[in-house]
Amino acid sequence: MWKNSIKLISLLFRPKKETSLQTKMIKVSSGEKTINITAQVADTPKKRDKGLMFVEKIPENEGMLFVFSGETYGGFWMKNTLIPLSIAFLDSNGKILKILDMVPCKEELCPTYDPEITYHYALEVNLGWFEKNQIKEGDFVKLN
Repeated sequence: MWKNSIKLISLLFRPKKETSLQTKMIKVSSGEKTINITAQVADTPKKRDKGLMFVEKIPENEGMLFVFSGETYGGFWMKNTLIPLSIAFLDSNGKILKILDMVPCKEELCPTYDPEITYHYALEVNLGWFEKNQIKEGDFVKLN
C-alpha cells in the first residue's frame, strides 16, 4: 500500500520534461544569394510564448521560426530575453514583409515590437543579421 502511494506521489510531483524544439533548415534568399539558417520551430502557443526567453547566445546562422496556423497580427516583446534580436515578418509564401530590431528587456513592462501588418511567420535571428547579410524587405525565406 505504501509503495503504491509513494509511486503515485513521485509521479505527481516529478519535474516536467523540457520538450525540445524541432529544428528546420530554411533558406533566406536575396537575388542570387541564398543563406541557410537552422531554426528552432515554435509552432504552438506555449512554444511561441516562451520564444527565446533566457537564451544566452544564438550561433551565427541560427534562429527561431514562429509558425502561426493562419494570418495573424500583433507584436512581439522581449520580456526575459537576454540577447538583442532582429525579426522578419513573413507572409504565407515566405516573402519578408517587415524587419525590426529588438532589444532585451528584463523589466516588468516591456515594449512591443509591432510590424503593424498581418503575417503568417516570423523569423528571429541575432541583431543585425539581416543587414549584415544584405537581406531586406521583399526578399524570401524558403520554408520547405
